[in-house]
Amino acid sequence: MATKKFTASYEMLKPDPVYHSKTVSKFINCLMWEGKKSKASKIFYEAMKIIQEKMPDVPPLEVFETAVENVKPLLEVRSKRVGGASYQVPMQVRPARQQSLAFRWIIAAARGKGGKPMHIRLASELMDAYKKEGTAITTRENVHRMAEANKAFAHFAW
Repeated sequence: MATKKFTASYEMLKPDPVYHSKTVSKFINCLMWEGKKSKASKIFYEAMKIIQEKMPDVPPLEVFETAVENVKPLLEVRSKRVGGASYQVPMQVRPARQQSLAFRWIIAAARGKGGKPMHIRLASELMDAYKKEGTAITTRENVHRMAEANKAFAHFAW
C-alpha cells in the first residue's frame, strides 16, 4: 500500500509551535523566501513581539487575525471574453483565495516599504491593517472600486 505524500495543502499543514494556528503557519510559508523558513518564522515572531509592545491591550494573534480579515476582498474583477471583446466581470472571491490575496497584499506592502528591517515593516503593516488603514487596505479598496465600476458587466458571470 502506498503512503500518502505530504503536500503544502491546508489539511496537511501543521499549526505553528507558538500560537498553535494553521493560519499563522500558512502566513509564515507565504512570507518565506528561497526556502528559508527559520528566517521567515523569526521575522513573523519578532513582528508579533513589536505588536505586543505597541498594543499591550490587544493580544498579537488577535491583531494578526483581524488584520487579515480586514484585508480580505469580497469581490474582484476577472476577464471574460465574450464575442471578441474582453470584459472585466465582477465576481465573488472564494474563501481560500480571499486568504491568499490578503496574505499576498500584506507581505507585498511590507516588502514595498524601505529603510527598516522586515520585522518592523511587517509589524507596522499588520497594525495599519488592524486599524483599517495602510497599503494593503488601499489595495483591497482599489479592487472593490474596480468591481463596483464594472457592475454593468455582472450578467456575464456564469
